[in-house]
Amino acid sequence: MKDSFNRKINYMRISVTDRCNLRCFYCQPQKEFRFIPHNEILSYEELLRLVKIALEMGINRFRITGGEPLMRKNLSQFIKSVVELDRIKDVSLTTNGLLLSHFIDDLWEAGLRRLNISIDTLDQKKYAEITGGGDLNQVLKGLNLALEKGFSPIKINVVLLKGLNDDLAPFVELASRLPVHVRFIELMEFSPARDHFVSCADARVRLAAYGLFEKAEPPKGAGPARYYKLKGMKGSIGFICPYTEHFCSSCNRLRVSADGKLKPCLFSDWSVDLKTPLRQGATDEEVGALILRALREKPENRFKAGGKIKGKGLREVGG
Repeated sequence: MKDSFNRKINYMRISVTDRCNLRCFYCQPQKEFRFIPHNEILSYEELLRLVKIALEMGINRFRITGGEPLMRKNLSQFIKSVVELDRIKDVSLTTNGLLLSHFIDDLWEAGLRRLNISIDTLDQKKYAEITGGGDLNQVLKGLNLALEKGFSPIKINVVLLKGLNDDLAPFVELASRLPVHVRFIELMEFSPARDHFVSCADARVRLAAYGLFEKAEPPKGAGPARYYKLKGMKGSIGFICPYTEHFCSSCNRLRVSADGKLKPCLFSDWSVDLKTPLRQGATDEEVGALILRALREKPENRFKAGGKIKGKGLREVGG
């Protein structure tokens, strides 16, 4: 399936909840966040039907996101139902890792093999400051259990924040010691903490102090990161630069919010409502036509997106 600019669209990110157990200062809107009522969230049955329709149309890579997806009950069973579908090529999960140690066995038994874990600093005090009181040790426990279990690849998402985590040495050490792929991500411009923006170019300058990095093959996945590694490094270092080095020309994804809004572009506030027709008896063909409509509206690049999404979590950037 291709869009109006001949980009192959084969990847869908599905948010299963808007709830999160962290309050990252750069992610939450300035005003008190109002969660979506549970009955307005797509049910697992509705989500599974949507996945099946998307599969028929050629989308065969799916990422489960939130909020924090592990806060939704019975997530492992839903993942299992997706993994077992015919023609599925890839299913992955993005998590902040706080609950990972509790669900690691269930996720493995469900057939999940790929994880993205958001860890913005390896300093406990700074982690608590950034996340509103989160426990870094609990996250690292989940990471270590995932490695022991055999999850691969494991990608570590790090939103670059001036003055808080722009000393990259701890993450270089982590990727040297463990087979993890650390990706530094530029802060989104609609963040309430935009004054903390650090460009990928600035981060690369800092990275050069730790040795000669060579280009590396990307790990499995459909993300936009460019990867590098030092000689002997078990993992790698990557960069996702939606502003200074945007990757719109190769964007292959659609996004579905927890309340059933299909968004063809992260930088646009335009969306297609899938929940209403799903609940009003629309046929698979009619839902598929709505997906095609969103595809036709997918802009050529972020500069033509026609608006910004306000008050949205930032962790959907990474692939």
